[in-house]
Amino acid sequence: MRAVVQRVSRAVVTSGEEMLGSIGPGLVVFLGIHGTDGPNEIKWMADKIIGLRIFEDEGGKMNRSLLDIDQEMLIISQFTLYGDCRKGRRPGFAEAAAPTLAEPLYQRFIAEIRQRGIRVATGRFQAFMAVELVNDGPVTLLIDSEKQF
Repeated sequence: MRAVVQRVSRAVVTSGEEMLGSIGPGLVVFLGIHGTDGPNEIKWMADKIIGLRIFEDEGGKMNRSLLDIDQEMLIISQFTLYGDCRKGRRPGFAEAAAPTLAEPLYQRFIAEIRQRGIRVATGRFQAFMAVELVNDGPVTLLIDSEKQF
C-alpha cells in the first residue's frame, strides 16, 4: 500500500460538476492499493498516517499528529501510485490491485480512519476527479507499507 500525504489548509474533490468532498485544515491522502494488500496493510497505513507528527506545536515545531488536533482528512483512491515507469514511456500498472480487490480495501481504510474519530471526506472510487488543494508548508510525504521509500 502506498500513500502520498499532504498537509493542507483546505482541499476539495469534484467529479464533473459534482462536489464529492471537501475539508478545511488537515491531510489529503492519495491511496494506492497493491494486489497483495489486505487488512494488515490497512491497519498499518491508518496507524502511520494518523500518528504522523507533522502539525506544528506552540513552538512552531512539527510535533503534533492528526489525533492531537481537530482537523480532517480527504482520502482519494489513486491506483497510479503503482505506476511502473522504469521501462519505456507508458507506465505499467500490473502491481496495482484490481478494482474488485481495491475498492473494498479503500472503503475499509476509510472506515478505519473514521473509527478513530477523524472526520473524513472522500472522492469516488474509479471516477475521473479533479482535486484542488492548498499544500500547507509545503509538507508532502510518501509512505509505503513495504518500506520501499
